Amino acid sequence: MRGAARVIDGDTLDVAGTTVRIEGIDAPELDQRCEGPGEDWACGAWSRDRMVALIAGREVICAGDVQDRYDRLVARCRAGQGDLGAEMVRDGAALAYRRYSHAYIRDERAAHSAGRGVWQHGGRYVTRPADYRATRRTGGQADGAPETPPRVDCAIKGNISSSGQIYHLPGQRDYARTRIDTTRGERWFCTEEQARAAGWRPARR
Repeated sequence: MRGAARVIDGDTLDVAGTTVRIEGIDAPELDQRCEGPGEDWACGAWSRDRMVALIAGREVICAGDVQDRYDRLVARCRAGQGDLGAEMVRDGAALAYRRYSHAYIRDERAAHSAGRGVWQHGGRYVTRPADYRATRRTGGQADGAPETPPRVDCAIKGNISSSGQIYHLPGQRDYARTRIDTTRGERWFCTEEQARAAGWRPARR
């Protein structure tokens, strides 16, 4: 698919009359504001504007054949020679959407290290767009069993099972399938030291 594009938000386009959700990224929602050590800022609107600047009126070419539950085409897109998903994540205008793809994790790490966009304060104030949407749906209360951490830099999963209190690090074999239910006393940790101090032990794999 190819054609002129209208930017809806930081990860959604209208390309030649078809709504396209950029594969592998999750940008701040259009009305989302990001916190900072001083005033918060309109990161959702900024993310949209960054996508507008990347396209710069050029023809957009998208490749994909899957539709999501909202009937949007999920696709990787480019304008000129650049992969729009990769560029948005590298600019800190979107996050790698790990739930569905690992394609842009390296780009996210580069943006985090450089302090670009939403990472400008080292990630201490980043709220994942998925968590923002979940909180908005539930009137300010996050779901009891979120699949993503409340903060990007606090991604260690403290799980309670028949084996006791065990924490899982990102990248370990059982990390992705481990779900955290805070109503059972399970929790997220920012560091291994924090997890150990709370009584959790590391997973073996």
